[in-house]
Amino acid sequence: MSNLSYTGSELELFERAENWKAYYQNLIKAYLGREVLEVGAGIGATTRMLCSQKQTRWLCLEPDPGMRYQLRFLITNRELPSNCQVRVGFVMDLQPEETFDTIIYIDVLEHIANDREELKASCSHLKPGGFLVVLSPAHQSLYTPFDEAIGHHRRYNKHTLSAAVPEGLERIELKYLDSVGAIASLGNRFVLKSSLPSARQLSVWDKLMIPLSRVVDPLLGYRAGKSVLGVWRKTIAPTVAV
Repeated sequence: MSNLSYTGSELELFERAENWKAYYQNLIKAYLGREVLEVGAGIGATTRMLCSQKQTRWLCLEPDPGMRYQLRFLITNRELPSNCQVRVGFVMDLQPEETFDTIIYIDVLEHIANDREELKASCSHLKPGGFLVVLSPAHQSLYTPFDEAIGHHRRYNKHTLSAAVPEGLERIELKYLDSVGAIASLGNRFVLKSSLPSARQLSVWDKLMIPLSRVVDPLLGYRAGKSVLGVWRKTIAPTVAV
């Protein structure tokens, strides 16, 4: 499996998107169990938003050795809860007996070349009844130089994201988010064609567009948006009478 590809400027820019993080936190918090695996924890921005003392264990799995030190600093500095653990590596490096109530990929799966094999491997570490949560950029038609610059292999729609999920999981949620932001993405795709949004553009999106999207998205039935959110539950095998 290829390395996850990040750029420091991307992570630092989106770390400031507090309204966006609060939006998706509200939608997925009910699926965060006691033991959580966060694949591609990066610089800890998602961890800081989602992890709480409600979890007994939150494993930050990060392939970049340099980011390990930043994550450990955040834990030592009490900017992340003490239940957080950091490990450098990939899903394939987990021990077979390590299992989790929830596995999350927040803006990570699109960085992985073989997404189907990745999810097949990770879901083998999901407890029966546990949840897989994936948030990724939506619609290949919105693929921009920015996506290419930060190592995105693809953008998803509901069908392609569902197709990447292995058998044995039932769909709980599958919806598009940020309908207002999709308009901005179209502008960038066909007009600006920039490889990286400016801090000002990101601020306008997060402070103005995201609050609007939180109102508009439910009115549209979550049928439009520039991100796609999916939640699946690992089915519990029926007990066979003997």
